[in-house]
Amino acid sequence: MIATTILFLLGMLAMSIPIAAVLGMLGLILDHLYSFLPLWRALGENAWVSNINVILVAVPLFILLGEILLRSGIAENMYAAATHWLSWLPGGLMHSNIGSCAMFAAVSGSSVATAATIGTVAIEQIEKRGYNARFFLGTIAAGGTIGILIPPSINMIVYGVLTQTSIVQVYLAGFTPGFLLASLFMLTVAIGCILKPQWGGQKIETNWRNRIDALPDLLPPVLLFIVIIGSIYIGIATPTESAALGVIAALILVAFRRRFSISMLREALEGTMRSTGMIMAILMAAFFLNFVLTGVGLTHKVNALITGLGWTPMQTLIAVIGFYVVLGMFMETLSMMVATVPIITPVIVSLGFDPVWFGVIIILLIETAMITPPVGINLFVVQGVRGRGHINDVMIGSAPFVLTLIVMIVLLVMFPGIAMWLPSTMFR
Repeated sequence: MIATTILFLLGMLAMSIPIAAVLGMLGLILDHLYSFLPLWRALGENAWVSNINVILVAVPLFILLGEILLRSGIAENMYAAATHWLSWLPGGLMHSNIGSCAMFAAVSGSSVATAATIGTVAIEQIEKRGYNARFFLGTIAAGGTIGILIPPSINMIVYGVLTQTSIVQVYLAGFTPGFLLASLFMLTVAIGCILKPQWGGQKIETNWRNRIDALPDLLPPVLLFIVIIGSIYIGIATPTESAALGVIAALILVAFRRRFSISMLREALEGTMRSTGMIMAILMAAFFLNFVLTGVGLTHKVNALITGLGWTPMQTLIAVIGFYVVLGMFMETLSMMVATVPIITPVIVSLGFDPVWFGVIIILLIETAMITPPVGINLFVVQGVRGRGHINDVMIGSAPFVLTLIVMIVLLVMFPGIAMWLPSTMFR
């Protein structure tokens, strides 16, 4: 049964069938082959249940927030301000790419939105400043992945819903690893440009007056972060309500800066509806597939297979990490998450690992998948924004940052306190 499931899954993915259709069809096939009950009759109820969870309302709200920042030009001003503060480091604007991604991540919750937004305003600097194109593109693709690690994060919300884990605690656990990962990315850039100075492009001249003058453009993400995360941790809003507060604050901020227009809002809403439709279609199909997997006993078989190997908890964890690294090369990240997390997480938790900590590990593995060829989504996003050349440039430029992500995962496995010290302090 396990082998049949994997073969059908990989076969349909190889035929380039949309992932939501793949998950739904796989559920129907397994139902037909292995179930003595017509599980397909529960499809409507599963679709309803997967859509009425109030926590998922935060998903379109965070997407809308990112769209507003992009369409209003606030993200472009933020990037320009970051160049004055970070471009003195070896690698110049490549540090601004990562720093801007980290700031945008703190309000958008989406890696794709982060990579697309920063890529839109940064890519023109490659030829203008003489940067190594591959390494520069790699910083955007890798920096964009931070969007789902630094709270608020859409993927963290999905993980919390799938595993019944506290989203507030998972948010807390993502703070330190998120900013540490951004620092490691910047260290990777610095090392690369020290070894290959010609990669660093022309130095940007600035001074303290320019840095001080640029500070107001760095305030919007800070203010929105305070509104969104602060409202959660002082107890006046749930994650869903904080997302709504963030959208309201963003609209007020845009209006205050005289950037608001009906056309801007319409474009933001249209972009939000397209992205939300895709995400919810995947979630509905994945919920049905997980229902079928449980109904036909595949979940139990996987658990029995893993526990029957007789491995130690650490060996099992390493095998799971390896599984996600390989699977991430061939499967879209959100669908990979919703299809596997409900099966894998109970096994890992039963071995004594904390579900909050494992949630951060999963997010890091999802980030790795986003820049791992051949189907890393951020690779295609950056290439799409670039609009010329070959996607191999983005893949090659992202390779050093895949290694950096693996180093981050190893650090988190060796030192779980990196993620858990903040939740344990807040919920003592």
